[in-house]
Amino acid sequence: MRIALKVAYDGTKFFGFQRQKSVKTVEGELIRALQKLDIIKGPRENNFKGASRTDRGVSAFGNVVSFDTENLKLVQPRILNHHLKDIWVLGIAGVGEDFHPRYSAEGKIYRYYMVDEGFDLNAMKRCSKLFIGTHNFSNFARLEQFKNPVRTLDDIKISKKGKLVVLEFSGESFLWEMIRRIVTALKMCGISCLSEGEIEDMLNLKVDRKLPPAPAENLVLWEIKYPSLRFEIDESSVEKAKREFFERFSRAFLRAALFEEWLNAL
Repeated sequence: MRIALKVAYDGTKFFGFQRQKSVKTVEGELIRALQKLDIIKGPRENNFKGASRTDRGVSAFGNVVSFDTENLKLVQPRILNHHLKDIWVLGIAGVGEDFHPRYSAEGKIYRYYMVDEGFDLNAMKRCSKLFIGTHNFSNFARLEQFKNPVRTLDDIKISKKGKLVVLEFSGESFLWEMIRRIVTALKMCGISCLSEGEIEDMLNLKVDRKLPPAPAENLVLWEIKYPSLRFEIDESSVEKAKREFFERFSRAFLRAALFEEWLNAL
């Protein structure tokens, strides 16, 4: 039977998603746990596939992996989570034999988080509209050989949440570093360092200019959308994840509060 898992992970703890020799990766840790429990023999034998090969530092709340297995007894989120660190299996679903987590997807949603530095959000929103639609994103990506640089961005939403600015990107697929380079462009628009005309020139390839990618640590693969696929949620696994998320949130919040006090005291 073919199984799909919805997984979340803290990307700062890994050298990216894709398995590599001698370094800790998300895919490598998932395969290790599945092999340890005798759920799969190996990635090839059991057709293990991932939806998105996120870069080093990039986190996920809703990445998806799938594999074939006959050991259904142990394919349970609470059992898998006992053997995983910094990765949380949040949901499980039985899928068709031809299911591929990447090619069966309808689209992806990413969120990027920034501290509000006094950005002009209206300017950022105006600039964001230029990216929506089908474009050649050569100037906004780290190009790979033989990959088509033309992509379609369905939507960009920009919202303020307290002291944060959250940018949400929706599309079918994205080039390497594409979102993070667009984030840099939007940030520059928000501080009046980049104009709408300059972005249009970059999108129309009238200039050979590339902006650096924004830091990977603030990017989250939020969701992968599938037609009619519903993950069964394991309540005990969700409760465990909530406890661990809150512990991490508490540590980070206290450190942030400490530096905010220092900042305000100067």
